Amino acid sequence: MNTLRRWSRNIHRELSFFFAGILIIYAISGIVMNHRNSINLNYSIERKEYRVQVPLPSQEEIKKTDVLSLLKPIGEEVNYTKHYFPRKGIMKVFLKGGSNLVVDIHSGQTTYESVTKRPFLSAITRLHYNPGHWWTWFSDIFAVSLLIITFTGFLIIKGKKGLWGIGGIELLIGILIPLVFLLCG
Repeated sequence: MNTLRRWSRNIHRELSFFFAGILIIYAISGIVMNHRNSINLNYSIERKEYRVQVPLPSQEEIKKTDVLSLLKPIGEEVNYTKHYFPRKGIMKVFLKGGSNLVVDIHSGQTTYESVTKRPFLSAITRLHYNPGHWWTWFSDIFAVSLLIITFTGFLIIKGKKGLWGIGGIELLIGILIPLVFLLCG
């Protein structure tokens, strides 16, 4: 039994270190995905409202150069794609990357919506959606390894703190908690 316990400890340790990185990434992305209704996982969207101080030409007279001069103070003039008027007196300017500017040309009231990609969060949450065939294989190996880590962990500690003592009680509680949520939810 001591040989089995020693092998369990070695396998448990090596697999734990090997898969610790992916476990951390899955934990972070799992927490973020649990809150996806309150946070955009892919983009950070910020709104800024201000008033343009210079008088603007009428809707019929606005040219691209006028629009570019509105974009210059916010550093977006190089990202201009197009503009149009969804309603009389309201101009919407589209920018590369999804950002936009809405200007009331009569009052100068302006809303700038900045859209920036969240490279880290969007990348790690994408792993939950199985991004490719190779990831399926890696995820299966990871899942089997988690089972091995769990079962070898059962054998490492013996006595009243092990599987036949308090460890076993904690294991049962750990199994019951998700079952209660599944059955009562």
